[in-house]
Amino acid sequence: MTNSNILIIGAGISGIEAALSLGDQGYHVILVEKSSSVGGRMAQLDKTFPTLDCSICILAPKMVEVSRHPNVELLTYSEIKEVSGQVGNFDIKVLKKSRYVDWDKCTGCGACSEKCPMKKIPSEFEEEMGNRTAIYIPFPQAVPRKAVIDAEKCLYLTKDACKLCEKECEAGAINWDMHDEIIEYNVASIICATGIDLLDPSVLDRYHYGEYPNVITAMQYERLLSASGPTEGELLRPSDKKHAHDIGFISCVGSRNEDLCPYCSKFCCMYQTKEGVITREHSPDTNVTIFFNDIRVIGKNQEEFIERAKDEYGLIYYRGIPGDIRENPENHNLYVKHANLDSADVEISEFDLVVLANAVIPRNDSESLATILGIERNELGFFKTTDSTEDLCSTREGIYVTGSCQSPDDIANSVSKASGAAALAATHAIPLSQEERKIELPPLKPINPKDEPRIGVFVCRCGINIAGYMDVPSLVEYAKTLPNVTFSMENKYSCSQLTQDIIKEKIEELNLNRVVVAACTPRTHEPLFQKTIREAGLNEYLFKSVPSFVQIKTFQGDDNV
Repeated sequence: MTNSNILIIGAGISGIEAALSLGDQGYHVILVEKSSSVGGRMAQLDKTFPTLDCSICILAPKMVEVSRHPNVELLTYSEIKEVSGQVGNFDIKVLKKSRYVDWDKCTGCGACSEKCPMKKIPSEFEEEMGNRTAIYIPFPQAVPRKAVIDAEKCLYLTKDACKLCEKECEAGAINWDMHDEIIEYNVASIICATGIDLLDPSVLDRYHYGEYPNVITAMQYERLLSASGPTEGELLRPSDKKHAHDIGFISCVGSRNEDLCPYCSKFCCMYQTKEGVITREHSPDTNVTIFFNDIRVIGKNQEEFIERAKDEYGLIYYRGIPGDIRENPENHNLYVKHANLDSADVEISEFDLVVLANAVIPRNDSESLATILGIERNELGFFKTTDSTEDLCSTREGIYVTGSCQSPDDIANSVSKASGAAALAATHAIPLSQEERKIELPPLKPINPKDEPRIGVFVCRCGINIAGYMDVPSLVEYAKTLPNVTFSMENKYSCSQLTQDIIKEKIEELNLNRVVVAACTPRTHEPLFQKTIREAGLNEYLFKSVPSFVQIKTFQGDDNV
């Protein structure tokens, strides 16, 4: 074996985890992602189950890490077009789509989007609950944080008009002459981690999805819950932007349906319970009712989470899937027809918002990708494995599958399987030599222990996770009064690529020699910020992570350096 290259298709949580695992072992990873940012479905979620951890807080450090890992070559806004050869010697052709923005120049400032006149294009990331412009960064924590132009919506590219983004871009990043290009690689093995799509519930007439504005999908509801979503975490129903106070969740929308998806989508019971719990946390006066067939949970602490939802948060569970939904045309409230728990009678309950847990299905491009890769799909349309759904080997030697592209799976299992797929893919390649792995970092700035500390303080809001308990603006102002604090600011998400860039800029601009970040637990985030300040030429041990803001006071003397 002489090949050190491994291809990973898909940069959701499973693809990212596999890339980091292989990159840390010294293999050269080519990570190809169809959209303009890594993150996948997990980036759209508000929180994860059963721990209720902030989803983007877990994911963002990994997104940033995979983008700057020296052994990972990241190709976003790109697609696999051709695969030939055999294990140990696959020839790959990747289509790198034209962005019409030079990413080497783009600073991610967003000024171009502000001036774009095409402001009401339904946002794919927001599940069409919000809008984007024709030139856009898909979401605030996007990695890379670079703009792309939608060629089908851009006024200049479709009608030879406008060009306001070019006039607004001080970096001169707009490039109308950019074209698609094909990049070729030779790789030893391939990991497919392309994820899932979700069933369009409009195929089930009884739910009137797409007709009644207050019938939405679970993923759309995730975006309503998210602090970075279109309503900034406020539970505002689409019809009139009023706060929702009675919400009904319907399970198995398309799942376990012989005509649509004759299988269980595996994690719907958990995510709708999670959404119900978060709803009660956001708004304790909001009533949550869940209609279900069976509760099917298999992971650690998941059954206990369901019981907590009932006992501590007051979620109401009805066994039985509703047969019909009707709308009151005057106020757009919804009447749900369902069985009574205590009798054989039929009841009609009124809700101001109904959330559908729609089935998990294979991606719409899975058939074409299977043809390109030369692998088979099973009878359900997911990528076929040689043994069971827990197997990671596709039907072609040297090509492995992980995450939900092989069967519906939750985040924890997708991460575990990613490590297994990485281990299998590595058996066909050799690690890079020490010389090839050499990392170039800027020289360390000379810091004398007797120098006066110049501290930069960065305080994270993180939606209600932090700002719901602390007055962040007041904390930022208080920090400015502390000795040796040169700079203090708040950030919506301190773990995002944008904040990492801001930290490096402030170290250079203000000659900071200490950095404090008040955010999530140091256990998950400290390495991220340490690497960031090291990239700015500051010793990584001149960083302090504080889950509680009062700890900033302890980082002002020489004893802590």
